[in-house]
Amino acid sequence: MAITLNMPALSPTMETGTLSKWLVKVGDTVESGTIIAEIETDKATMEYESIDDGVVGKLFVEEGAEDIPVGQIIAVLLEEGEDASVMDSISAEAPAAATTPAPIAAATPTPVTAPAAVPVVSTPVSTPVVQKGDRVFASPLARRIAEQSGYDISQIAGTGPKGRIIKRDVENYNPSATTAVSGAVSLDGDAPFDVIKLSNMRKTIAKRLTESKQTVPHFYLSVDVELDNLLGARKQLNSMSDEYKISVNDFIIKACAAGLIKVPEANVQYHGDVMHQFKRADISVAVAIEGGLITPVVRGADQKGLRQISEEVKNLAKRAHEGKLAPEEYTGGTFSISNMGMMGVKQFDAVINPLQAAILAVGAGEQRPVVKNGELSVATVMTITLSCDHRAIDGAVGASYLAAVKMFLEHPSTMLL
Repeated sequence: MAITLNMPALSPTMETGTLSKWLVKVGDTVESGTIIAEIETDKATMEYESIDDGVVGKLFVEEGAEDIPVGQIIAVLLEEGEDASVMDSISAEAPAAATTPAPIAAATPTPVTAPAAVPVVSTPVSTPVVQKGDRVFASPLARRIAEQSGYDISQIAGTGPKGRIIKRDVENYNPSATTAVSGAVSLDGDAPFDVIKLSNMRKTIAKRLTESKQTVPHFYLSVDVELDNLLGARKQLNSMSDEYKISVNDFIIKACAAGLIKVPEANVQYHGDVMHQFKRADISVAVAIEGGLITPVVRGADQKGLRQISEEVKNLAKRAHEGKLAPEEYTGGTFSISNMGMMGVKQFDAVINPLQAAILAVGAGEQRPVVKNGELSVATVMTITLSCDHRAIDGAVGASYLAAVKMFLEHPSTMLL
């Protein structure tokens, strides 16, 4: 019996995917473990691995095809001795029940590189693609939505396979931005620009952070932290062995985790009529990669020492850049840290990563004048800013948590208690 391969759900929030690249062709023999395609999800680019043996009988979608629903058939494998005629009854719209799902071989957080920038020429903003006979190439759903919205579908540019107008194109269509006069400029002005296609990762970042700012009532608390004791402890620890190198960020991760245990009311998530209060501190650490941001998670950071945290963070960051993280390694944190201090940023407000209720923005440590016992002196000072979801964390709780983090950072030996 022919084996159908379907678009898999490669992340918890994935509804559709883009088939970025086929790594096999019709007639190729594959074995269990063979990577057959690269699929771009809402979070990352992942390798799609076959768990069956067979010969590729048919590829139902082309490279670059977007918005393929989870469960839709994308390919068929023929078992030994099977004739191609067994595929006659299989269509790409077949239900997912007959599939043999393929597991994830590896997750590639680095998003698919956007196509080369396309220079904009003096043409109308929307240029639909038409077939022979001037018939607009569009999906039935796109046509129905356009008709219900009162849009002229011939004025909508298609971004689907071969320029096909799809649902997303109609939903994103802005009639006021369309000009019927060739050579007219867009509402962006008359400065030359390139059109850069967004990766699924960038689209997801835009969607989630817009949702966060629109639906999560943020409030912000900032404190200055003196780092001289921490820097001294770090120097002493790193001088004891060449087998490890503790960073300031490792101390911050440990302090944030310890703070969540000390003030458990801050280690929460808002879920409508209830809140989830966690008994473990799973710290998401923002890592900038090509085309976006990903947050590998140090699970149970409150239960780990500085050396273990340091080694784990280095490993997660390295594999994030190499595209080798599994989904469970960058989902499910209870709290986030975004450190831009190494980029020279003094202070900033971070946007909360749903469904989490807080994120700590870390600025640069720098020499600043401070007053101690009525006398002016110099200390290494860092500004940290806590963004809180006011539905889950009140101001007093946020202040108590931030005070705990400050205490742990200024007196790092207390994190050992």
